[in-house]
Amino acid sequence: MEEKVFSIEQIQSAHAKVKSGSDFPSYVQELIQLGIKSYETFVKDGHTDYFGANNYHIIADSKWGPLEIELKSDKENFISLLKEHQQGQSDYFTFINDCATNGIEKWIVDTEKMTCAYYDLQQNELLIEKFQIQNKLNNKCFILSFLFLNLTSKSMIL
Repeated sequence: MEEKVFSIEQIQSAHAKVKSGSDFPSYVQELIQLGIKSYETFVKDGHTDYFGANNYHIIADSKWGPLEIELKSDKENFISLLKEHQQGQSDYFTFINDCATNGIEKWIVDTEKMTCAYYDLQQNELLIEKFQIQNKLNNKCFILSFLFLNLTSKSMIL
């Protein structure tokens, strides 16, 4: 079986369709179809590292000038703003600024584990979202459900 090799242009085309957090399910589905296994996005400048099969790796260039990331993270405020973004109440750059002001340095999406994890500058995993996507291959609807897992207390946050 031949593994898919994806390009920055294909990723940019998929990302151009994202207007708010509510577009995330379609975006992830398209990345999976391209063969992306995971990606890591850095809030400071917007560059993203994409990983595929057989150690395939490409880097998307910075998208903006450096943003200052707060040294102290505010997890509760970030979760509140993230929920708003996922409901389509903010655009992508507003979300990026919300990340920076709440101490989020980066996030990592793993399309195989179906998780999105957010990290602070000290590399603490502050939040992990677990999602499920059912694709159109089985003529099922496209579903995304998030489960916020607080890793320090092991409690569920909804």
